[in-house]
Amino acid sequence: MAGTSTKTVHDIFQNMEYEPSSTSTATAQSWLEKHSRILGFFIDGKFTSPADRQTQGVTDSKAAVVCSTVCAKDEDVASAASSAAGGFKTWSELSCYQRAKVLLKLASVLQRHSQCVSELCEISQSSTSPAVLIRLAQYYASWAQLRDTLMPEWIPQGIVTVVVSDDCSIYFLLLKVLPALAMGNAVIVVPGKTTALPALLLAQLFMEAGIPAGVLNVITGSEASLGAKVAQNPQVNYLTYSGRQQTGEALAKAVAGWGVPMSFSLSRSSVCPFIIFDSADLDSAVDGVIELAFKKKRDFQWVLCVQESVLDSVVARMKLRMTAIKSVPLAIETDRNLIDSAVQEAQQQGATLIQSCPPGTDALYPPTVLCGLAPSSESVISPPPGPVLPLISFRSYAEGVTLGNHSPHGQAASIWTEDLTLALESAKSLCVGSVWVNCHSVMDPALPLCGRRESGNCTDGGREGLYQFLWPSNSPSLPRSSPSSINYADFGTAASKFMIPEGFVPSSVPRFYSQFVGGQLRKADSGCSRSVLAPGGTVLAHCPDGGRKDVRNAVEAAIKVQPGWMKKSPPARSQSLYSLADSLEKKRRDLAVSIQTQTGISLEEAEKEVELSVSRLSDWAARCDKEQGGTPFLPQSGSALSSPEALGVLGVILPNSKPLLSLVSLLGAAIAMGNAVVMVPSEKYPLPALEFIQVLQASDIPGGLVSIITGGRDQLTQALANHSVIQSIWYWGSKEGCQFLQYSCASPLKRLWLHCEEEEEREAGQNWTSSNPSLQEELWRKAVVWKSIWIPTA
Repeated sequence: MAGTSTKTVHDIFQNMEYEPSSTSTATAQSWLEKHSRILGFFIDGKFTSPADRQTQGVTDSKAAVVCSTVCAKDEDVASAASSAAGGFKTWSELSCYQRAKVLLKLASVLQRHSQCVSELCEISQSSTSPAVLIRLAQYYASWAQLRDTLMPEWIPQGIVTVVVSDDCSIYFLLLKVLPALAMGNAVIVVPGKTTALPALLLAQLFMEAGIPAGVLNVITGSEASLGAKVAQNPQVNYLTYSGRQQTGEALAKAVAGWGVPMSFSLSRSSVCPFIIFDSADLDSAVDGVIELAFKKKRDFQWVLCVQESVLDSVVARMKLRMTAIKSVPLAIETDRNLIDSAVQEAQQQGATLIQSCPPGTDALYPPTVLCGLAPSSESVISPPPGPVLPLISFRSYAEGVTLGNHSPHGQAASIWTEDLTLALESAKSLCVGSVWVNCHSVMDPALPLCGRRESGNCTDGGREGLYQFLWPSNSPSLPRSSPSSINYADFGTAASKFMIPEGFVPSSVPRFYSQFVGGQLRKADSGCSRSVLAPGGTVLAHCPDGGRKDVRNAVEAAIKVQPGWMKKSPPARSQSLYSLADSLEKKRRDLAVSIQTQTGISLEEAEKEVELSVSRLSDWAARCDKEQGGTPFLPQSGSALSSPEALGVLGVILPNSKPLLSLVSLLGAAIAMGNAVVMVPSEKYPLPALEFIQVLQASDIPGGLVSIITGGRDQLTQALANHSVIQSIWYWGSKEGCQFLQYSCASPLKRLWLHCEEEEEREAGQNWTSSNPSLQEELWRKAVVWKSIWIPTA
């Protein structure tokens, strides 16, 4: 044909030229041009760009504005929520097979548009391999297929809002969006600036894959304020966030009191240890440090911990490697001042610097290692941004693990040793969600990614990560309403109507009970008591009016005994729980009388509650050694372990309904999994819990593992919320109490399980007597966190 030339195979081999790609190299630019470089919202299956909206620029790595996104207003939020409601109705009515088919097709669509996705991620400085996103789509397509088979008692949350901060990668965004969709939810995405472009493109690709209109909506703007507006919409059922701690804290406080469950993955602010033992392959370990620490964008902040016996060798190798590394561009200009200030402060504290070259005055900074820092240094606790790596040393293996747990965060750790026993023991002892042995930053959706302490309060990835997007079919949800007017500083300070002043001498002599703290019977630290009233209003007994100091004493006792209890073998914990059930059965008559006297129900009903309580404790004793992790199959070489671990110390504010049965159900779940627990009995019906103290004393449960503190519910809730050691709070109480906990437990971050008892009084009573397996499944999942351990092979 005229105007064409044909190359022979010989010519191609001689020139070694690549064949032109079937997709243009400018696909991302073409996509942006198609939208006139002003990207609106993706609502109800199509792009929309209202004319009277503010815009914000999206810049590339050279600070050049490549396009603009539109900032949403209240009417856009309402439109997205309305679209999601319609989309959820359609999506949830589809069969599991039909939903799985859409996600499988998404994988092929991503493959076809991989170049455009890759380029757009690169332009918006959110580099992610399309192969990783394809793996995510394929993995969650299979879970979409299996949902009803493996989780028949669980239902979708409804409309899920996914918010990510402006420095979060598209991988972490899809790690929340895809499981939410796979479980049958509709999703409203509020992306940060770096994920806005890929998120909008992926929404379009979802439509190409056949997802119904309205199931996935994307609106852009300021992620914290816009995310709060979306969550406050009455049609939204759940909020999940991934990104920086400061943004997450602001979001939690803005949404507190709206009746929306929230979860947070704060990986972007997490400080993680990189531990090199003397048994490590030092060359590989140093290569890993260089590769990890001096990138422009890092998923986590790192602190290098090196055993003293190899410290000089590691430093020498790092100096040699760093001579060939160029200066690294800073993410934002203001990072320069933070780095200069941190380096200057570290030098004043005696640190020495390793730098590839002297710092210049431009937006580049040389890779820098701060050697000789103390663990208490600010640069270790909160490392500066940019290519700066704090280095601390340790003497023994135990000290290395202690330094690894020194951070208030608990996202991940990388440990380097050729001693497999040391590797597994260290991995087990580190209080983090992911441990990489002789590797780093390896992720796969088959393994859970679970933040500990300040790094998050939810699990992403694996089967375990699906449950945040599901709800037990027989469990009541938080009521939706506007927040109450609460003075958070004064919450829990009001005097109780049941309180009796110190030194009061009653005309009659009702029984005085003691609370159970640290394995001992004690009076309240305040010296005050409370009246325990019968249904008719007569005084049955007096009990201590506990407060903040009693909670402190209980937690101090708990942290002494809980590590030993957690390390006991599951069969040993099982026998202790069987002992507790046996002690309860021996006291069944006394406890039945106390339930009857306190609540006014018949003795027959009370005896039935005691019988159910004995059975429930035996159930938890039997489950102790049955719940375990596994070794999931992974697409890459190596082995991985996934296992549940105890949270630590829990605070439990008990409900009014079924005062004994609810107590043993929650207590059994907590201690069966290796936790310690501080329990606050029902303010209305404390007598069964006080009688249960004798059961605890007669069993072989270690003293201090379980404390029972009576007093004002709000006062003790406030004390538990403000205690930094408490890792999780299970709460049954008022709407105001739920709102206070959502607000105050954003910092320090805690896992919350909230129930507004005023709204579910009748349902809660039926719930505790239910034999539905989803009740124990939910309790068990609330009592554990997940740890993943990666072990590579050659």
